[in-house]
Amino acid sequence: MLRYRAAELNKGKGGGLAAELSKTDRNGKLARHVPGLANWASDTRNCLTRPLLETVAGVHREAALPKYHGTTFEEEAAPTVNESAPAQGRKAVLYATCFVTYNNPAIGAAARRVLAHNGVETEVVYPRCCGMPQLEQGDLTAVAAAAVDVAEAMAPWLDKGYDVIALTPSCTLMLKFEWPLILPGDARVKRLAEATYDIAEYVVDIAKTEGLADGLRPLPGGVALHMACHARAQNMGPKAAEMLRLVPEAEVSVIERCSGHGGSWGIMKAHFETALKVGRPAARLAAAAGKKYLASECPLAGTHLLQGIERQHKDDGPVPETTHHPIELFARAYGLGEAE
Repeated sequence: MLRYRAAELNKGKGGGLAAELSKTDRNGKLARHVPGLANWASDTRNCLTRPLLETVAGVHREAALPKYHGTTFEEEAAPTVNESAPAQGRKAVLYATCFVTYNNPAIGAAARRVLAHNGVETEVVYPRCCGMPQLEQGDLTAVAAAAVDVAEAMAPWLDKGYDVIALTPSCTLMLKFEWPLILPGDARVKRLAEATYDIAEYVVDIAKTEGLADGLRPLPGGVALHMACHARAQNMGPKAAEMLRLVPEAEVSVIERCSGHGGSWGIMKAHFETALKVGRPAARLAAAAGKKYLASECPLAGTHLLQGIERQHKDDGPVPETTHHPIELFARAYGLGEAE
């Protein structure tokens, strides 16, 4: 599939507006200076700009789009490390990802607070996007360039004994598996892949190896947890579910069905209704679970599921007001951040 897309791109049939939408770093850098305007224009309730966006760029007017923040995750102050925690002495560099950097820094803040509470010293590094949006377009040259740049930026941290944690599963999958397949002879890429963890995977590893710091409290109402496809593709087991089940009196309903979002594919006018249809079984399970919280390791999948529940399954049970990354709920269970 990717070879076909790459061939079409090289013949001049690919790219276009879809390729422009995939330039997440450029778009994020521009939007962060005017987040209010950007979010106003992208709001599905905006009857002026969304029809225009649909006509010009082919983005369905009802597809929810990520919001932008004026302050990036990298700019936030580091939390104080708990030096009495069992895992004290661990060091990790957080690969912030374009989504956490520009769209939802709360995910990164929650991850960093949880790690600090458990004794992990962290640094935030974000050289550039992992290239997943370009991979969807078949632009393997751009993906390879991203792999080289990020691997070079992470190399000094690996030399100092830091682990690498990616904060969204699509990016973790890129670092662990996709980049080594695209650049099989690059030793830097291979080394980075071997040192990379998903955030839930890392927290579970702390729990199993040193033990977690005290302070976890129940999450009343329970969690309907969607296991993102890119998390399952890492062959590491259901780490987000394992992590949330470390919370006392945990009530976790696991949903192992595709959300139907498919990255930039699912927001397009030509595909949005199909994407909702593909995600209908997962949305039905999420609604029927009747839990207070809806969570997905993939923020885009979570938002798409919420739209599916609102449109198709709102009569199956209460509709959550928002979705969360599992690490946000884990931080809430520690009393380290509110996830309402």
